[in-house]
Amino acid sequence: MEGLSRSWLGPSGFRGWTTVGDRVAGGFEFQWALTGSGWATYRITDGVSEHSDVPSYCTDALADLLAGVAGLYGSEAPQRVSFDMEPAEVRWVLRAAGKTVTIDIHRFPDLHHSSRLPDGDGECVWSSVQPRRVVAHAVLEAAQGLLDRHGAKGYLKKWAEHPFPAAELGELRRLHRERDDCAH
Repeated sequence: MEGLSRSWLGPSGFRGWTTVGDRVAGGFEFQWALTGSGWATYRITDGVSEHSDVPSYCTDALADLLAGVAGLYGSEAPQRVSFDMEPAEVRWVLRAAGKTVTIDIHRFPDLHHSSRLPDGDGECVWSSVQPRRVVAHAVLEAAQGLLDRHGAKGYLKKWAEHPFPAAELGELRRLHRERDDCAH
């Protein structure tokens, strides 16, 4: 696992956070960091372009992301994950085609008005096609790194509204091991 340190001033005035994430293959990397009370920062890159954002605790963002990635192992229906940026919405649309995933990240100016809008009405701020196993492994490692760093109680204390998504992490780990033949 690779951890990167960055300095950043977030909404709560917190400075100096450490991301925990995983670079697994071909430049794909995902990190998720708790940056203050009720705030997180994520960064996703495919080695060509990158995107980062600051979701709030108004949604159970990490749990929703873990469930969305786990959903890639089921039906062919797109998985949608919405993050509240107070007031903006960032919506991840994950589309599986066999063992490949297309990730499109759309930004909408106001979550209260965008929840019923089609994905295409938002600005596409990042897009990439990756092997499902690479995406699942990176998201799994980022979530496990948070648990290792903060523990369940520390996570709840920092995230403030939702407990650590242990069930969602366990389900993604199970699917990743079974279907991607990963020992992690």
